[in-house]
Amino acid sequence: MTSVEIGILGIILLFVLLFLKLPVSIAMIVVGLLGNMLLSSPGPTLAKFGSDLILLTQNYNLSVIPLFVLMGLLLANTGLVSDLYDILNSFIGKLRAGMAMATIAAGAAFGAVCGSAVACASTIASVSVPEMSRHGYNRGFAASTAAVGSTLGIIIPPSTTLVLFGILTEESIGAMLIGGILPGLMTMVILMITAYIMVMRNPELAPSKAVETKAFSWKMLKSVWAVPLIFFLGFGGIWFGYFTPTEAGAVGAFLSLLFSLLTGKLTWKNFMESLTVTVRITAMVFLMVIGGNIFGAFLTRTLIPIKLTAFIESLNAPPFMIILLILLIYTLMGPFMDELASMVIMTPILYPIVISLGYNGIWFGVLTAMMLLTGLLVPPVGVTSLVVASVTKIPSAEVFKYQIPYWIAIIIACIILIFIPDIILLLPRMMY
Repeated sequence: MTSVEIGILGIILLFVLLFLKLPVSIAMIVVGLLGNMLLSSPGPTLAKFGSDLILLTQNYNLSVIPLFVLMGLLLANTGLVSDLYDILNSFIGKLRAGMAMATIAAGAAFGAVCGSAVACASTIASVSVPEMSRHGYNRGFAASTAAVGSTLGIIIPPSTTLVLFGILTEESIGAMLIGGILPGLMTMVILMITAYIMVMRNPELAPSKAVETKAFSWKMLKSVWAVPLIFFLGFGGIWFGYFTPTEAGAVGAFLSLLFSLLTGKLTWKNFMESLTVTVRITAMVFLMVIGGNIFGAFLTRTLIPIKLTAFIESLNAPPFMIILLILLIYTLMGPFMDELASMVIMTPILYPIVISLGYNGIWFGVLTAMMLLTGLLVPPVGVTSLVVASVTKIPSAEVFKYQIPYWIAIIIACIILIFIPDIILLLPRMMY
């Protein structure tokens, strides 16, 4: 068999293993090892696998992941989200669909200090859904809105997804994180407008009368000062060149711990639980990195990315049409695969094609994270939707029922970023 034929068989085997419910990272390791053995021999392949495990896990850039995750988990235990939600509600909660828009905005705000979409989803849902339901909002709509708001955490830094893309492609992690700020804010606004339109088209989703919310007072800011401080100190430090991403993560984690202690809401049990969840998420991401590296090396040896790039260039199709096709691929994969898995599998194939077309790697990385948002929402995977359903005890079918308009809104946001790439690249170009 030729190397290309071995590569195609490897890709088919990968999807067979995924269909058999084997964890994605393990499936990629198995396929990568078997494929490399066929391309060379078992001895050198296993020896290289052993050395690669050590080299990959010693990557300094990977240390930012547990720091970002721990930062969000510590803050989640302080009641910070509830205070953020109250402040946002005091401004827009009285509007039609105002509490839904406040939920999305709270998701973006908490996403600015939380590196885990799952942690963000469970925290946002536990605060916003009961409050919206109490004021007469449709429970399924409320839960769906909480799910979509929490997905913004994989775009707005700190984002584990953007960090992982930078590691896989060797793009600047700092620039990746900074590049996610404006797209995240733009998507937040589009989703808030979508929530308003949904209520206008179906008035039964929200109460017709003004909702009584807490009046804004300056005292409210005393409990949320950690959000702007951590965000601007950490990511401002990256932007001006004072911090590496890992150092920014360390600063953020320390300030989160300090804030948690000052509020008196951090118990020993919550602290240990935060550490335990951080270790679990970090281990999952590390396995993804190892699997993605081994599978990517296998694909490179098969020459599939090179031949696929040459084939696409021979079509003489407009580059933006290729990007739209990639958008379609990610959109179709989203309902069936975890967002990190989709990125780790597809990046070694698609990244060389995009770079050969002359596009910026930072732009594509942020756009990739944007395209993965849909997979966090829609069934059968829909991780954040399932987390919200579990936290709120609302049937998952009710949560999924109201996701389509939000899903369309995210696609529109992606298309905007394809045709106006400066939304992503503006801030990275202004870095030190």
